[in-house]
This record gives sequence, C-alpha cells and structure tokens, in this order.
Amino acid sequence: MGFIGKPAITREHDQAMKRYFFLALILCACSQQESVRIVSMESPAQTGSAEPFLFTDEAGQVYLSWIEKSDTLSQLKYARLQQDQWLPHQIISGRNWFVNWADYPMLAVNKGHYVAHFLAKSGDGTFAYNVNLVTSADGETWTAPFVIHDDGKQAEHGFVSLLPYGDNFLITWLDGRNTVMEGATNDHHEGHHGVMTLRAALINAAGVKLNEWELDNKTCDCCQTTAVVTSQGPAVIYRDRSDDELRDMAIVRLQGDSVWTAPEPVYTDNWKIAGCPVNGPRADALGSSIVVAWFTAADNQPTVKLSFSQTDGETFGPPIQVNTEPTIGRVDVVLLDANTAVVSWMEGSMIKAMRIEQDGTKGEPVLIATSSEARSSGFPQMTRAGDKLIFAWTDDQVKSIRTAQVESAMF
Repeated sequence: MGFIGKPAITREHDQAMKRYFFLALILCACSQQESVRIVSMESPAQTGSAEPFLFTDEAGQVYLSWIEKSDTLSQLKYARLQQDQWLPHQIISGRNWFVNWADYPMLAVNKGHYVAHFLAKSGDGTFAYNVNLVTSADGETWTAPFVIHDDGKQAEHGFVSLLPYGDNFLITWLDGRNTVMEGATNDHHEGHHGVMTLRAALINAAGVKLNEWELDNKTCDCCQTTAVVTSQGPAVIYRDRSDDELRDMAIVRLQGDSVWTAPEPVYTDNWKIAGCPVNGPRADALGSSIVVAWFTAADNQPTVKLSFSQTDGETFGPPIQVNTEPTIGRVDVVLLDANTAVVSWMEGSMIKAMRIEQDGTKGEPVLIATSSEARSSGFPQMTRAGDKLIFAWTDDQVKSIRTAQVESAMF
C-alpha cells in the first residue's frame, strides 16, 4: 500500500523518499480547474500499528490515536500534530485486550482534559469484553482503567463514540448485556439469545459518571456508532435493526441534558440483511448543521450516501449518492462550512474523497491513497485542520499506519 506512483517497499526506503520529495497527485476538475496536492507525512506509528482514529479539538489541535501490538502486548498511543510533525505519547498497555479491525479505540480532549477508551476481555467468550476508560489532566499521566458500564455481564460492549460536551464527556456504546443468558459464554455476534442495545453515559473530566441512558433497545450488532454536538446538544447516529431485519441509519438527540428523543431514521434505505455489515456511519456538525455519510447495499447495490440537516438532526434532506464505482463503504466525513462537506470512502482498494454541496453539487473524486479491501486495512480516517485535511489509514502490507495532508481549499 502506498501513494500513487511509488509503492511502499520497505520502511527505510519510504522514509528516505520522504526526505527528498513529497508525493503529489494532480487532478483537474473541469468546474474548478484546481490542483489537488497530497503530501505524505511521517507517521508516528511503528510496525504492528493499526486501528487509527483522527480528530481535531475545539482549539484546532489535531490528534491521532492508534494501537501497536507485539505478541500479546497491546499499547494504546496518541500523537499531537505540531507544525506538520507528529509528537507521540503512550496512554496505556495491556495483555488482555480485545483488538478488532473495526472496533477501534478513541481519544477525546476537552479544555485540556483527556479521556481515552480501549476494550479488555471480561471472560473466555470470543466477544466477552468491556469498555474501559482512562483519564488524564495533562495527556502524560493517566488514571487506572475503569469500566463505564455496570451490568457485570460477560458480553460484548464496544463500538464507542467519545466526544466533549460542555465541561464533560459523552460516551456512547453498543451494549450486549441482553444478548447472553446467565452462565452462557458470548462466542458470536448474531444468533445469540437477545439483542444489542445502544447506551450512553455522561462523565466528568475525572471520569465520574454523572448519568447513563439506554438510547435504543435493538440495534445492529457490530457497526460503528458516531456522535456530534449541535447547537441544540448531542446527537448519536448508528445502524438500527428492525424486527424485519431492516438495518438503516437512525438518530437520537439529547433534549435538555436529560431526555433523549425516540430513534428516527436518517433515511429509509430499507436494506434487509440477516447479519451485521460491520460498516457504520460517520457524521460532523457545525452549529445547527449536520452531515451524515453511510454505506448501504439495499437492492444489492453497494452505495455510499450523504445527507445534510440544517435542523440539528431533526430532519434531513434527500440523500446524495457519493460513489462512482463499486464500493465497500468505510466512510468518513467533515464539514467545511454549513453547506459543504468532504466525504471519504473506499472503492475496492482505493481511498477516495470528494467535495459535496448541500444542493447535490459534487466536485471531482480525488484518489487519496491505495489500500486493501482486507479487514486488516481497517477504516480510513479524516479530520479538518484549518485549511487542510489530514488522513490516516492502515497500510496492510507493512502493518503500519500512514498519514497524509491535503489542502482543503483544493477540493
């Protein structure tokens, strides 16, 4: 896997190339006649790294988190971006973690306080694991891990969303407490005794739980969740699951800091599938504007879609199809302004990105990098940093994370 033009041969060879030139891709868009320049960045992650997560905090600081694994030891690390250079730090390490290509850890920063999560085994079952949190007041010294949910079940708990809310942090997760019977082990996603639920909790900067809610009592089992904060408060978007096995995107919104709305569809694709597609949505918000990107294969047509809301997620406009070729989803999305988004997705082994306006106007698709369709290549990440977009993904060939930047004005 590598950028267009030169494949990654060895880590040393790749680093040498970076010292002498950056890799560029020039695409001419007929409507804009702009050039898109993609610049490779030195990754802070070592061999054995995967599961990247990118975000930008309210101060404009960009963070990358990931896992490095060696034999049975897993390490959760993060890096801050300073003058186009990544400054790495370690959060925590352990040997009983549940490390999964799709269920990646997250980090959130709020007013100088940090919260990170990872998944640790709770029993012998394949999918018996808990959501563990650690907090820090400086990003250097971290608390002992604690479990956010208190059901005590050896069941699946994961697919977390973690973000700042006021002076606190909101965490949401898929909760499998109802999927296993007492005394049973949890060895599979589908075909268990009960259904997956969606839950959320509010914690303060020290990790004290202030509130907890059940948001939906039946959801898809293993698709990522996503959450944003609008002018009216938090909204959580996820793949729902009906009694007829329709698995479309749904949204719930927090009202008045204590009451969540009932689940409502973002759009009714009517994708009927008797199993989890492991392909969750991504969203971004700016004031009352929300954009949601998602994957569906309704009518056996694999498609990436995007929809805007200007009402804090209460209503959404008609979806806009994103992909131009067969797609495997794995989406991400950021807002450039209230009416303009950049969405990324995968078509086969290609990671692409495109500018889309609320009225459906689309720019030219831009090839960011080549990757792999394998599960181990994970979910490419994207975040906005001023007039740039930062990308991160797992290079399945060299078992390491790659990063790059693009000037967002060029989309």
